[in-house]
Amino acid sequence: MELTILFGTFVFLLLIGTPIAFCLGIASLATVMYIGIPPLIVFQRLNSGLSVYALLAIPFFIYAGDLMVRGGIAGRLVAFAGSLVGHARGGLGQVNVAASTLFGGVSGSAVADASAIGGLMVPQMEKRGYGADYAVNITVVSSIIALMMPPSHNMIIYSISAGGTISIADLFTAGVVPGLLLAASLMVVSWWVAVRRGYPTESFPGWRMVAILFVGAIPGLLLIGIIFGGVRSGVFTATESSCIAVVYAVVATIICYRSLSFHDFTQATLGAVRTTAMVLLIIGMAAAFGWLLAYLRVPAELVAFMKSVSDNPFVILLMVNVMLLGLGSFMDMSPLIIITTPIFLPVVTAYGVDPVQFGVIMVLNLGIGLCTPPVGAVLFVGCAIGKISVWQAMRSIWPFYGAAVFVLALVTYVPAVSLWLPSLFR
Repeated sequence: MELTILFGTFVFLLLIGTPIAFCLGIASLATVMYIGIPPLIVFQRLNSGLSVYALLAIPFFIYAGDLMVRGGIAGRLVAFAGSLVGHARGGLGQVNVAASTLFGGVSGSAVADASAIGGLMVPQMEKRGYGADYAVNITVVSSIIALMMPPSHNMIIYSISAGGTISIADLFTAGVVPGLLLAASLMVVSWWVAVRRGYPTESFPGWRMVAILFVGAIPGLLLIGIIFGGVRSGVFTATESSCIAVVYAVVATIICYRSLSFHDFTQATLGAVRTTAMVLLIIGMAAAFGWLLAYLRVPAELVAFMKSVSDNPFVILLMVNVMLLGLGSFMDMSPLIIITTPIFLPVVTAYGVDPVQFGVIMVLNLGIGLCTPPVGAVLFVGCAIGKISVWQAMRSIWPFYGAAVFVLALVTYVPAVSLWLPSLFR
C-alpha cells in the first residue's frame, strides 16, 4: 500500500502537469504520513541531499557554459568544426555533430548544447536547403554527446547518488570514448541520410582558413584540456575545476574575445541562478523520494525479482536498459539518476558490472530519453528552434536514434568501451 501511495501520487501529479520537484516532494510527504513517520523526515532528507560539497560543481559548470554561449565561444567552435568537415556530403549535418562534440566538452549540458548549437546551425541548414526535420534531429541527438564528455554534471550527480564512492575523474574519463563513438556513428548516419535526400556539400575553405579558425577556437578548446587534465591528474577536484572554468570563461570572453557585454554577463548570471535553483530543488526532492524507496526495500525486491526471471547478466542488463529507456521518456534526467541509481546499481554490481561502466550506461540511456516524447526536454528545445512539431521530428528521427541505441549496446556489452581509458590513466 505504501508503494501504491508513493508511485500513484507521483504519477497522478505528473500527468496533471505538476512540476517534477513538487511531484517527488508531495508523493514522499503523503507516503511518510501514511506510514506514520514524522513528516520532518522529508525535509531532513531534502537537506541532506543538498548538503554535498561535490554538488557545488553543478551551478559553476552551468554558469561557465552560459558565459561561453553568450560570449561567442560556441560560434567559433562551430566555425572551426565547419572548416574541418563541412565539405562532406550533407556538410552542415557533419558540422552540427562536430560542433556538439567540441561544445559538449565545454558545457557538459545537453540542453545548453541543443540551444547553442541549434540556434546557430538549424537556421543556416534550413536556409541552404536542408529539411527542417533533418536539422532538428541531428541537433537533438548529437546534443547527447555533451552528457558523455567532461564536465558532464550528470556524471557528478551519479557519483553522489552512488554514495560518493565512485571517482568523478574516472566517470569523466569513461565517457570520452563512448562520446566519440556516438559522434562517429551520428556522422555516418547524417551522411547516409544526406545522400538519400540529395543534400548539398560545402566548399573546403583551405588549410590556411582552417588554421585561422583553429587559432580563434583555441581559448574555448583549452578549457576542455584544463578541466579534463586538471581533474584527471589530481591537481584539483571536479568542484574546484568548475570554479576555474567560470574564471576562465570570464577571462576568455572579456579579454581574449572581447565579446561578452555587461548585459550578457548579468543575463548569464541570472540564468545560471534560475537553472541552479531548479536543478537543486529537484535533486533535494529526489533524495527524499530515493530514501523512501530504500526504506520500503524496493532495491532488494527488484534484485529478487530479476533473479527469478534470469541469472544471465546479458538479460539483466537488457531489462535494466529497457526500464531506464521507458522511465527516461517520462521523467527528467537528474531526478531519475538520483532515484534509480540506488535501485539498479546493486542489481548490476551483483552480476559483476563495474559501477563506472554502469554510470556511463545510465547517463547515455537517460540521455536518449531526453530525445524521446512525451517529456523529452532536448527534443522540445530542438523543435522550438526549428519551428516544427514533435510529430514531424519523430517521423524521421529513427536513424539517428538507432545510432545512439547502437552505441548504448556497445557500452553495455563491451566493458572495455568505457573502462579502457580510465584504466589507462590510472
